[in-house]
Amino acid sequence: MFRNFRFMMSGLLAMAAIAAMTALVLAQGKITVTGVVTDSMCPTGDHSHMQMGPTDAECTIACIMEHGAEFVVYDGTSVYTLSDQKTPEQFAGKRVTVVGTLDAKTKKIQVQSITAAK
Repeated sequence: MFRNFRFMMSGLLAMAAIAAMTALVLAQGKITVTGVVTDSMCPTGDHSHMQMGPTDAECTIACIMEHGAEFVVYDGTSVYTLSDQKTPEQFAGKRVTVVGTLDAKTKKIQVQSITAAK
């Protein structure tokens, strides 16, 4: 009887492990987002309240450098934080296409590539 209990428990543990891994995979999925590179202080790209520079690009870079903000991409609906915080500088204030893996819980994209949008 003890043997059957151990067998049943090991089966339940295996099923729980598979369920946990499935949930993790579903929470992270490949994504392609086209939007504007901005910063986490002005996440929708409206820089009028910060006015850290004469252009959106200059305000974005100023918020990153002087206020510790992070580069994000705004697609008109959602804001995604980018894992790569170096490449987006050259695209500040511009439309880009970001390809990567999304962590749905944190809305952070593990960036594979960032290119100018067509």
